[in-house]
Amino acid sequence: MARLTINISDDRHRALKEAAARLGTTVGRLVEESLESYGIKTASEAAALVARARQHARMGADEASGLAVREARRSRRQ
Repeated sequence: MARLTINISDDRHRALKEAAARLGTTVGRLVEESLESYGIKTASEAAALVARARQHARMGADEASGLAVREARRSRRQ
């Protein structure tokens, strides 16, 4: 597992730690869940998404990739 160092305000850090304690989870897990809800995907997750789109819609690679990009952007705006 990779380690990440970020700079956030002391107030934000305190709020994050409090939220993690309140929810019975870790700060790292909260960050992971936030990234997931924002639509951040690994390369393999994105490739799987494109493969599923192609399988269900019988699309070509370019069309499926375009759909995946549009859907990822749409989900990030929500």
